[in-house]
Amino acid sequence: MSLIRRNLLLFALALLPAGAVGCNPLNLGLLTPIPVPPWTAERLEQKLNHKNDGRVPIMPPIRDGFPPPICEDAPSDAEVLRAMPRVPRGVPYVYEAFRDNITITKTRLVDKIDPPRFFPLVGMAQLHHCHWECAIYYDELVQSDYPFPVYIKKPRVQVIYIDKDHLHLYVGSDPDTQRQITQELTRY
Repeated sequence: MSLIRRNLLLFALALLPAGAVGCNPLNLGLLTPIPVPPWTAERLEQKLNHKNDGRVPIMPPIRDGFPPPICEDAPSDAEVLRAMPRVPRGVPYVYEAFRDNITITKTRLVDKIDPPRFFPLVGMAQLHHCHWECAIYYDELVQSDYPFPVYIKKPRVQVIYIDKDHLHLYVGSDPDTQRQITQELTRY
């Protein structure tokens, strides 16, 4: 019996240093480092800072006797630049790409209002289609310093289509109800 105990004790003593060294994930417990890709922070920032980019706003009803609303709110420059494909990630001093002299032109393509229909979680509403074509003119710069210095500048054009659709509540043709709903939604 003492031989078995001695062998088990020697085996445990032999394993003790092996468990305390190297890549043992149980060494740090809750403090074990977890690998996180470098772009995770960028994605989280985009998701939290620009959460209204993909949402459809609900507007007051279109009132009878008044001209129908038009799409006057063009996409902002920041929205257009966020919709563009990203600049490829480079290796510093080996390959880097930049965009300079950015100019954006916006053209309204579609401005129409659908007849009223039922939308879940909203109720009766009219869909107002606002489609924009955004042309982005910029200079693409590609720079490399290793193994020999290279600097390439090319004019580029990128066309992006952005939908700024929104809903107008539909409450019927009663002017008093339309006025009341408009006051409740706009607070005036």
